[in-house]
Amino acid sequence: MYEIVRRHLGKVVAGAAMAVTGTAVAVAISLPGTAGADDSPAARAAGSGSAPADGARDARGTDGAEGAEGTGGRGAAALAPATVAPPAAEGPKGTGTDPLTDDELARARQLALGAPDSAARQDVDGDRGRPQHLGTELADPAPGRENERRAQVRFYDYARDELVTRTVDLTTGKVETTAARRGVQPSAHPEELRAALELILASPLGKGVKEDYRDATGTELTSADQLWFNGDVYRTYREKNVPEALSRCGEHRCVRLVTKVRNGAWIDTRNIIVDLSAKNVVRVG
Repeated sequence: MYEIVRRHLGKVVAGAAMAVTGTAVAVAISLPGTAGADDSPAARAAGSGSAPADGARDARGTDGAEGAEGTGGRGAAALAPATVAPPAAEGPKGTGTDPLTDDELARARQLALGAPDSAARQDVDGDRGRPQHLGTELADPAPGRENERRAQVRFYDYARDELVTRTVDLTTGKVETTAARRGVQPSAHPEELRAALELILASPLGKGVKEDYRDATGTELTSADQLWFNGDVYRTYREKNVPEALSRCGEHRCVRLVTKVRNGAWIDTRNIIVDLSAKNVVRVG
């Protein structure tokens, strides 16, 4: 008779807790491997590492690695600590299709903001003269000017609800083209997501988020810095039921967030939409 050994192969979930309050849901789950304990890349690397087993066998079944004299060594071979090579020194300017350097990124943004019409534009906080920066990338070379470095800088102007794209010549320092389009909503910038979270916390709908934070941590939520957050643009064409208060999203800049306690519980804010253009916070669903 063969003995049947049953092994539990599922994940072990320990310390699960759920707090449901008002408009948000906090879920705390602790998984093996320090999941959720520390979201930093360094901690993830440390948590996922494992030491080699003593007496590891090679393909021939002998213990350890073969020595210099051809004898089999016993025990695990000592491994030299891993080292990370420093990044190559970056010059002020790239060449050809090299990615934009830090100096070029800063220069491109400065040149784009220096255009005469920038004074009338606004960022997500309502500051005039500073349209909201969304991103900067290397522009395709112009015909016959393949050796010149050009950059494309994208802004969102909250004064007019326009996406502004400027192409700048990093060699001459000139703004070559400016294009403005309405109804175009690229992915949200981290500064916009933070502004949205601050609007949620300042609104009546933020009460449930704060209560869930208190249930999960035992402390009060007083700042957006206490939460990890991410999100993107709320696109009405993907939704079945769009409230009247959000009917202008797409023309307006609207975002949806996901949030969690830093190194802790998730707080469900997916049913809270922020119209950054109108500074409105609306619940959906």
